[in-house]
Amino acid sequence: MIETMRIYRDGADIIPPHPGSDWTRFVCISDTHSRTFRIPTGDVLLHAGDLSSWGSLSQLIITVEWLKSLDHPIKMRITLICNGPSMVAGNHDVRLKLKRYQEVQQARTYVRSQTAAGLHYIEHEPFRFMSSSGREWKVYGSPAAPIYARGSFQYETTDEARVIYNRIPKDTDILITHTPPFMTLDRTSKGKHAGCHVLSNKLAELWNCRLHVFGHIHECAGAQINTNDPFRLVDRVSVNAAMAVTKRAIVVDLLN
Repeated sequence: MIETMRIYRDGADIIPPHPGSDWTRFVCISDTHSRTFRIPTGDVLLHAGDLSSWGSLSQLIITVEWLKSLDHPIKMRITLICNGPSMVAGNHDVRLKLKRYQEVQQARTYVRSQTAAGLHYIEHEPFRFMSSSGREWKVYGSPAAPIYARGSFQYETTDEARVIYNRIPKDTDILITHTPPFMTLDRTSKGKHAGCHVLSNKLAELWNCRLHVFGHIHECAGAQINTNDPFRLVDRVSVNAAMAVTKRAIVVDLLN
């Protein structure tokens, strides 16, 4: 049987050298919350959200400048201000709402202006890139998550979730979301499975998806291989890349 994937969970110091041109090395991180970490090198850096602590532009700049300093040729991230106050702020007055909206637009413009540095911001949209070996990868990213506290990009109902996740193309190779799917690396410290049922159902339709990177549930960081679906065309690696507790990136090598 041909080996098609390798997973490394134990930190930058003990990851073996790149396996060669037949492989693409993905370095997976999430929930860095305005902090910087030592990150292993690789072909592609995937950040699954919560770049900042509370969504201010100054905090966002800290993270973006750190990401720009890393030597990965391609860098993708989602979730502009997932833990910040919502764009539409309940009982706040109109002037405050307008100010917050302007801040969000300013931050979005800033992160979308970083493509020349190899950083690509994905918000409910597909993205394609070519690896150095000539392999094209089809990516989709969504910053959404079920509502749980004050925050942006959250949905309250099953119908809202379906609208969000039905946009994912069925030929997606790499999926980046902020929330985990239900029952996959989503157990909280209180023992609750906090992942999204709708996302879990959608993943069952993504027969070509080889890597799903997410975060959000800090205490359940890790990786696993999903092989229990007889209808899948390929096995999928699921990665909860939250670094808030482990302070370690997870590296996934995929055969092109």
